[in-house]
Order: sequence, then C-alpha cells, then structure tokens
Amino acid sequence: MDARRFSVTPVGTVHAGRGVFSIEIAEPFRPALMGLSGFSHMLVLWWCDGVDTVECRSETTCEKPYTRGPDTIGIFATRSPVRPNPIALSVAPVLSVDAAAGIIRVAYIDADDGTPVLDIKPYLPCNERVRDAKVPAWASHWPQWYEENEGFDWAAEFTFGD
Repeated sequence: MDARRFSVTPVGTVHAGRGVFSIEIAEPFRPALMGLSGFSHMLVLWWCDGVDTVECRSETTCEKPYTRGPDTIGIFATRSPVRPNPIALSVAPVLSVDAAAGIIRVAYIDADDGTPVLDIKPYLPCNERVRDAKVPAWASHWPQWYEENEGFDWAAEFTFGD
C-alpha cells in the first residue's frame, strides 16, 4: 500500500435536529459499542464532508477567523473544517447507548445532520485533560472547561458571516 494513500470507512452518521443529537453506528460496527455506556463523554472523529473540495483542501491560512485574533492565521491554529484533510474532533457527552440499535444519544455535537463519523474513542481524563494548558492571548478569555461553553457567546468570537 502506498504510504500516501489510504482508505477510511465511516462507522456511522450524525443525526442532528431541533436540539436532539445522536450518532447511528452502522450494523457491522455495533459490537464496538460494548462498554461505551460506562463513559460520560466520548471523542468523535468526523468528516467535514460539506467542505471537502479541492479548493478547501488547498487552504493553509485563514483571514481573520476570530474577532480578537490576528489578521491571518495558519489553518492548523484553527478548528476550521476547511483544511488539507477535513477531519474534525468533538467531545460529546454520552446520554445513552443502545448497542442493539446502534444509537448513541449525545447532549450535543457540533456536526451537521448526515455527517459521516470516522471513529469514536472514550474520553479519558488521564489522556485528554492537560494541566496548565496555554492558549494565545487573543483566546485567553474563552471558557476553560467544556461545561462553561453553554453560556459563552461563541458567535461573537468568529468573523464568518461578516
């Protein structure tokens, strides 16, 4: 196999609408759900299929994506879906797991309805949580913890739509 080429098979699909979020796991992958219900959160790797174009994959910089950020920033310093490989990573609170039906109910996920899910991993504080993590000064007012996101005005932080 050529090291520059590989294939990825989606394991499921995001369902999002009217405040209800779930991930439907394809039947062959449902046995992989065993034990997930014991975790409060999971990491979801998903494909930003809505921006998977040659033009979007060639973007390496972004013009003023954050209201308080620099005028130009490298794409690897953003969470933009526009990138060389449009892969996104989200932390999602697990509400319930129905392994037989292949449905994981989540409190929220920042993916669109129909988004392909590439992989799921349990959130492990010993691996994902970092003490004394640093961010640039322009992002230092952002929430420190996932739970603080709910009351934060994220729309005011981004310049898209301006």
